[in-house]
Amino acid sequence: MRICVVGCGAVGSLFAAGLAQLDDVEVWAYDLAREHVDAINQEGLRISGAGELVGRLRATAEPGEVPPCDFGIVATKAMHTSAAVAAIAPAFTGGAVASVQNGLGNEEAIAEHVERVIRGTTFPAGQVVEPGHVRWDVRGDTTLGPFEPQPAPADAIERLADACTRAGMPSHAVADARGPQWRKVIFNAATNPLGALTGLTHGRVCERPDLRALVTKLVDEGKAVAAAQEIELDDDPERLIDHAARKDVAYDHKASMLQDVEARRQTEIDYLNGGIARFGGELGVPTHLNEAVWALVRGLEASWTT
Repeated sequence: MRICVVGCGAVGSLFAAGLAQLDDVEVWAYDLAREHVDAINQEGLRISGAGELVGRLRATAEPGEVPPCDFGIVATKAMHTSAAVAAIAPAFTGGAVASVQNGLGNEEAIAEHVERVIRGTTFPAGQVVEPGHVRWDVRGDTTLGPFEPQPAPADAIERLADACTRAGMPSHAVADARGPQWRKVIFNAATNPLGALTGLTHGRVCERPDLRALVTKLVDEGKAVAAAQEIELDDDPERLIDHAARKDVAYDHKASMLQDVEARRQTEIDYLNGGIARFGGELGVPTHLNEAVWALVRGLEASWTT
């Protein structure tokens, strides 16, 4: 089996390094960060923290170098999905491509360029420490299922889930992956922007009664939008939020949006709170708080260039 990870940042690196441990999987990574690519090719892809391993794989910043692959795992930021997949799509002519990204709309962007798409949601998290080295902060499961308009076959989804599980990234193949995806979107939209706006880690956001109350109100709006689509969440996002706030889980973890703000990079706010607000508008479901948070983070981004 040949798998290419598209976007080898923190989450992509966890999949790539883990899969590279398997004898029956050949792993490639496509990423535009050339220092990271060079470090991976020279020294391997090092993971530390919640797991300690070094993955030996081929990395490239040139999409034409990637041979035909059975699977793609897209882990880019949501705003880069279309361009990244368009560049490397020829490698997946006979394969299937899964998203393990944050936010809404990634599968639709992938489907513009490849035929067979897998809807994916993953909870592991980390940070790039330096080129070729990622710190694994949070463990978690992955769910994979068909993207309904252009689904990958069920047996292909099961094969990918099995490989990821054997690679140390527990994964489940399901018939309907919308519930897990929306649970993660609601979790992220309710917590990540608050960390980005305040500079607080996940646990510190949740231990403040004023912010925790706001988290719940954002969750309630997200639940209402999911319910309007008749999507049944696989678990309550509130339970996940409280679990992640534990000191032995993700209390000290800086959400990816806070990492982006600290680095003055564009965030994924358009695909989280913005995505919930867009669906809410289409369905007639009020999302006033998500719209407010969306505007605040967009304003913060604007402050870096004005």
